[in-house]
Amino acid sequence: MEIALEDLKKALPEGGLFGGGNWQWSPQPLKLSAAEAREMTSLGHPLAKFQQASDMLYRRSAAGKIAPWLAELLDQGKPDWLAGLQREGGMAEQFPRVIRPDLILAKGHFAASELDSVPGGMGITAWLSKVYADAGFEVLGGPDGMVEGFRSLMPDGGDILVSEESRDYRPEMDWLASRLGDGWKTEAAESYVENGRDVYRFFENFDWKAIPGFRDLAGKSAKGEINVTPPFKPHLEEKLWLALLWSPSLKKLWEQTMRGSHLQRLRNLVPFGWVIDPEPLPPHAALPKLDVHSWKEVADFSQKERQLVLKISGFHESAWGSRGVFIGHDLSAQEWKERLDTALKQTGEQAWLMQEFHEGRRFEHPIYQEDGSVKMVDVRARLCPYFFTDRNGETSFGGCLATLVPADKKKIHGMSDGVLVPCIIGED
Repeated sequence: MEIALEDLKKALPEGGLFGGGNWQWSPQPLKLSAAEAREMTSLGHPLAKFQQASDMLYRRSAAGKIAPWLAELLDQGKPDWLAGLQREGGMAEQFPRVIRPDLILAKGHFAASELDSVPGGMGITAWLSKVYADAGFEVLGGPDGMVEGFRSLMPDGGDILVSEESRDYRPEMDWLASRLGDGWKTEAAESYVENGRDVYRFFENFDWKAIPGFRDLAGKSAKGEINVTPPFKPHLEEKLWLALLWSPSLKKLWEQTMRGSHLQRLRNLVPFGWVIDPEPLPPHAALPKLDVHSWKEVADFSQKERQLVLKISGFHESAWGSRGVFIGHDLSAQEWKERLDTALKQTGEQAWLMQEFHEGRRFEHPIYQEDGSVKMVDVRARLCPYFFTDRNGETSFGGCLATLVPADKKKIHGMSDGVLVPCIIGED
């Protein structure tokens, strides 16, 4: 079964979606094994519990009950008023209600490179799911899983606020709102006037100065006067939590806060990571798994030893997309040293982390060429499953966007030579 290139392009809404449809096309969705599909589609609940546990640890740290350094680390670089607001009592039970992990389809497993609670791609995934399902494919999540998942966030309707910083995503959110019906609409975040309606916040917390109504929305949300999702909790938008999951000093706290089975799934999913901290280690200590005594030694690693990824954590314009991600063995020795030195110098102002690099497995997938022919191309894949938590706290799978890029690319993101498709279950 295949979908024709002409049918794909004809189905694009007027004005296009993200990038106007400037990606590569495929006649088929990505095929996952039944086991892979089960593993992926069941991640929503443990990921939601991870975010809730993270928030609990942060709040306990901020209250001085455990590890004061944790809240201090997560609050660095943020305005005092916003750090204080996320600690207020009215914010305690507010959590992101859209969860999207970025999963590298590695050899025999998934590796989570990010956990995004303000994700783009929802409209594109909804559109792709419908178009391929209409062509006869049994798309994971179904033709309307993404639309109904988003509807569950604001079942009585609401306003989707898109900032100028996020303007590239406006067309797909406009399309998504049109599918939801008259009760939902997109608005420019910068000119929005709060009117009592539920709000979906499609802008990052770091952009607060550019949005005049930000503090008013945040304050009313904390008081329970309006419903806003994702909540104004910048600490939950830090990639740093993926490294903190592996912190030896937090090991027992994670075990006390999360169910054992959920914690194990997270540890199987998240590559080992480290918080970048220039503080000298005691003479007898070493960085876990790296088996060196200092970051200076890490800076001197050979290319073979640099199977590592350096990332800016959050609350910064370069912390979304792939702009603040640097793959060690893809850099020259000098570039690696300079990037790591920058991360160390920014300690106290901007958090950085490092993770083990997990290479995506190579496989062939059919891709339309410029002349309309189909060619089997050697690719790697990133999967972005979307999970939605309704008002009753139930988290469900909505759909999955697969991004396929040429196998020689280390980073997998929505580049112009990438292919965007939904997922189906193929043969094991």
